[in-house]
Amino acid sequence: MSGHSKWHNIQAKKGKADAARGKIFTKLGRELLIAVKQGGPDPAGNSKLKDVIAKCKANNMPNDTINNAIKKASGAGNTETYEEVVYEGYGTNGVAVIVEASTNNRNRTAADVRHAFDKAGGNLGTTGCVSYLFSKKGIIVIDKTTTNLSEDDMMMLALDNGAEDFEATDECYEITTSPEDFSTVREALEAQGLEFLEAEVQMVPATYIQLSETDGPKMQRLLDMLDDLDDVMNVYHNWEE
Repeated sequence: MSGHSKWHNIQAKKGKADAARGKIFTKLGRELLIAVKQGGPDPAGNSKLKDVIAKCKANNMPNDTINNAIKKASGAGNTETYEEVVYEGYGTNGVAVIVEASTNNRNRTAADVRHAFDKAGGNLGTTGCVSYLFSKKGIIVIDKTTTNLSEDDMMMLALDNGAEDFEATDECYEITTSPEDFSTVREALEAQGLEFLEAEVQMVPATYIQLSETDGPKMQRLLDMLDDLDDVMNVYHNWEE
């Protein structure tokens, strides 16, 4: 599940997600497990779980699948434990890459991530080597065709509930929040019956790097290899695709 991207990339990403929905659901199931282990199975008292559920719904995960994953995670016999790990590195021509993973075997995951970087011509770096180029932001994307609200009404709804920024394109609305206000804004939009193409806190780059037609496929190979790893939850980068 690659990170922050504008609508023209979301369309392509959704196509990939449809083709690999089983793998996407498996990763989301692990995110639900981690959230339940950290804060309990009740979304009302577990804001992280509430946010992960919203992310699951944005990826069209059925409610039954979500509820079953929560029940399984909270069961007395469930001893699965995962730790969250972040890796940083460089892709083609110095593109900054952040990899968020969850693992029950840190050595295995580190080796797999390093292999992907090496195989695709990138370099795995040290902690902090690229994270300073990103800011943590809540991102909510809404398909215009799914709502009757006007652009002005949508903007006021978002901003009145604490959003930092609002952007409208031909096909969608993109709402940006601080991480602290993300849940409040998302819940206010949900209360209006709105559905999301994306709804999660992401690492958003301050600037983007353009790649040539030759280098673009090399960078895409790295992203695909990282996405294929079971332990990798999210990948963020500053490549302007």
